[in-house]
Amino acid sequence: MATPMEEDLPEAGAAPPPSDVACGGAGDGEKPADRPPSDSDSDSSDSDDGGDGGDELRIQALERALQEQPLDYDSHVQFIQLLRKSGNIEKLRAAREGMNKYFPLTPKMWQEWAKDEISLSSGRGSFDDIEKLYECGVQEYLSIKLWRDYLDYVEEHDQSVSQCTQSGLSKMRDLYERAITAGGLHVTEGSKLWEAYREYEMAILTMSDGNDEEKAKQVQRIRVLFHRQLSVPLADIESTLTEYKSWEAEEGSTKDQDSQFEDVPPNVLSAYKKASEMYNARKQYEDQLSDTTESEINKLQVFLKYIKFEESCGDPARVQVLYERAVSELPVSSDLWMGYTSYLDRALKVPAILKSVYHRATRNCTWISDLWVRYLLSLERIHASEDELRHVFEHAIQCSFPSMKEYLDIYLTRVDSLRRRMPAGLDFEVIRQTFVGAAEFLSPQLGTEELLLLHAYWAKLECNIGKDLAAARGVWENTIKKSGSVLEVWQHYISMETEMGHIHEARSLYKRCYSKKFAGSGSEAICHAWVRFEREHGTLDDYDLAIKKVTPRLKELMMFKAQQEAKSDPSSAPKETSYANDSSQKRKASKMTSKVQPPAKKRKDVPPKKMAPSDVHGSKDQSTNSDLQEAGEVSRGKAEASMEMKAEGVNQGGNTSSNQPKPHVYRDKCTAYVSNIDFTATEVDIRRFFSDIGGVTDIRLLRDRFTKKSRGLAYVDFSDKEHLEAAIRKNKQKFLSKKVSVAYSDPSKSKKNREAGIASKGQDKLPSGGDHDEKAPADGSSEKEMPKGDTKMTGKSTLFAPRSVIKPLGWNKSEKPDVAAEELKSNDAFRNLLLKK
Repeated sequence: MATPMEEDLPEAGAAPPPSDVACGGAGDGEKPADRPPSDSDSDSSDSDDGGDGGDELRIQALERALQEQPLDYDSHVQFIQLLRKSGNIEKLRAAREGMNKYFPLTPKMWQEWAKDEISLSSGRGSFDDIEKLYECGVQEYLSIKLWRDYLDYVEEHDQSVSQCTQSGLSKMRDLYERAITAGGLHVTEGSKLWEAYREYEMAILTMSDGNDEEKAKQVQRIRVLFHRQLSVPLADIESTLTEYKSWEAEEGSTKDQDSQFEDVPPNVLSAYKKASEMYNARKQYEDQLSDTTESEINKLQVFLKYIKFEESCGDPARVQVLYERAVSELPVSSDLWMGYTSYLDRALKVPAILKSVYHRATRNCTWISDLWVRYLLSLERIHASEDELRHVFEHAIQCSFPSMKEYLDIYLTRVDSLRRRMPAGLDFEVIRQTFVGAAEFLSPQLGTEELLLLHAYWAKLECNIGKDLAAARGVWENTIKKSGSVLEVWQHYISMETEMGHIHEARSLYKRCYSKKFAGSGSEAICHAWVRFEREHGTLDDYDLAIKKVTPRLKELMMFKAQQEAKSDPSSAPKETSYANDSSQKRKASKMTSKVQPPAKKRKDVPPKKMAPSDVHGSKDQSTNSDLQEAGEVSRGKAEASMEMKAEGVNQGGNTSSNQPKPHVYRDKCTAYVSNIDFTATEVDIRRFFSDIGGVTDIRLLRDRFTKKSRGLAYVDFSDKEHLEAAIRKNKQKFLSKKVSVAYSDPSKSKKNREAGIASKGQDKLPSGGDHDEKAPADGSSEKEMPKGDTKMTGKSTLFAPRSVIKPLGWNKSEKPDVAAEELKSNDAFRNLLLKK
């Protein structure tokens, strides 16, 4: 990114300012014309393709482009170039003013603007306008050449100055003093301003009318200028000393010009030697900066080292001038502007200088939010007016920042300032409107943590300063509508009510949120927090109620946690699962046959450890075939697993049943359970939904047995756990017309919840372990109450709804009674174990 020097034009191929924001690069990407158009220019332009007609078309195109994109720096530069070439002064003036509204102009552009206006100037009104142009130019960047042009213009065109009136002399000397203050300490070019100042005073001396007293005063002014310059470390300090001795000789004050230090006053000589030493200490940095082959990055590093050295010397004026030199050459370096403003806040604290530097810093680097924050704080420190603070704030939030958090910092800084000035009579409605604007602007894009910070601050100020409890509660209620699944939102709301002594309102909030699902261990934390709250603030009845509410919820959460741990570590499976598996394995070991037993024989094999003959009660089981079919729909997974083990056992024994096809069993080790799917969705749509994460190996969309329509549920298998975890993160994302729920599939949870539902009906309804002739109404009723193919969950809130089993490929419908009987035997065995315990 090319950066213009003070007297040089920027390179033609310079890059635009960073991103598309109004960065105000002082020449970043700029290609201003070198000079006004001449005849030769016109001739050459006629020979170009398109000639003046082509330029006119380009002007019109750029004008339209700038109306749509006023922050396009390169378009501004090209537009000014073409207008300057065409000679359209009115449009050129408007184009320059339009660009300066958004961007600072380079010293070269200010020089060209002033020269173009001078060529058209006539009368006192034109002089004032051009003088204002120079004033604006010298305040943007430090440019010794622009200062010289300004001084020469005033000296030549201001009548009071040219006529040497008292007011004119005073004005000119004040202007020179300003120039010396701005650039007189510039090591390599500052001497140009000193020389111009001395030449002006010498010209006044030659115009003296013979009044010895006035002439002596003028001689003393020139001598003081020499002494001041000789005390400043400048590059040509030795030649300045020689010139000083020569001038003193002309005035008759010295006798020996050949001796370097002869007849030089001791105080001047001491200051000169000290300045020479200071220059020698800085010469290494100046040599590196004068190297035109150095890259901008290297030059920035040199400037930073140079500035650090000057700061160690302890002269704020020299540090300030060096910063001005640096930002003039590297205008879009945020590091320089941040360092400059920080130094001024810390060392100078001059209101006028602070306002000027912060204004220029934010015009050059508008995308740096820290600069805007510091700008607002600096204005507050110097007791700026509310109008000025509001103007800067409104300008800041219109800029483009890399992240929304930076806008939040600006808003919070504004609110902080308003809060601190409330005792001065500021209306609280200003703070409220600021919060409202922040919420409207930031809510759609800001993260939950940042929004929580904003709303917590808002609600606190509504209570403490605004004295409006209803408004504070309204802030939290609106936050809950948007982020009610975030634990911290409820915690902050409850904390506010508790701190204000509103125990009943805080208890109501606990009742509203204790059953909600929060991330991590948040659900357990809110339950324990409610119990602790009632222990500290409630009655015994309140405490008992909290215990009654949270106990089943905590058990439910512990069960889910155990399932998750078992999924990650199979060896840590819950005990009830291992019991069921053990009984199933014993039964399978004792009944390994080459043929599957008829379902009528298996119906009365209770208990599993002491199997009754399968042909005794076969006729009684005919009346329960429909119930068995419904139960078999829920429990096919266990029967299929048993069939698979039997098939494997027979194969090992060399039985001819190995020719039968082996049914596929889904283990759900890397499977996601997807619910709330749009009923129109197909397997292709589901695969497309997970296409951004990949790894999908199989999709099983659950359909109605009779209508074959989608039930809005599906199981998606993934190749590994990484892809599965990525799929889980898509939970609550919108798929077609609904927000789908994506969770880990857990087939074992279906059986445990079903068994827990049976036990909750009462132990007196459970069949006894040895009563084979008694019918089991509990089994039959529970199975009929359960939806076909679904899992019955216990408790008020269900965390997930995993499937129990999916119909395997190649499954024969006629096998349902046999499969259901196998499941019933497993359930009976588990119930008997529960009764024994």
